[in-house]
Amino acid sequence: MKHRKSLVIVVTLVVLSGMAVAQMFSNSRIVAQVPFEFVVGNRIVPAGECDVRTATMGGKILSIRNADAKVGLFSSTSRKESKEPAPEYALVFERYGNLYFLSGIKLQGSKINYQLPVSKAEAELRAQNVNATEETLLAVLK
Repeated sequence: MKHRKSLVIVVTLVVLSGMAVAQMFSNSRIVAQVPFEFVVGNRIVPAGECDVRTATMGGKILSIRNADAKVGLFSSTSRKESKEPAPEYALVFERYGNLYFLSGIKLQGSKINYQLPVSKAEAELRAQNVNATEETLLAVLK
């Protein structure tokens, strides 16, 4: 019985910490000045100010917008836990030559990172063994 109570407490703390991160991100938006166009899913987002926020309570769907270019879209995400908390808010891109694909979002102070699915175009580049580099752009919470 004692072990069961301990397990319930641990599970509750884990769930609450995850909800706190989702809540923190859902009430705000992460904004970055992106100097290049990039791909999310099968859509191209032009260079410019990009804002990202959760579109669902659990953070499984993100809203990604470039208001100046009048481009907005939704993308599913998965959450991945890193070993260390992120030192800042950031958008993470995979770069193949001059093509950029948004691959993730980092939240300052959180070990949870949002990972976007690999698009068909990016999967084709990977299948062709095109070298990729990771590019990280700092963002701010607004």
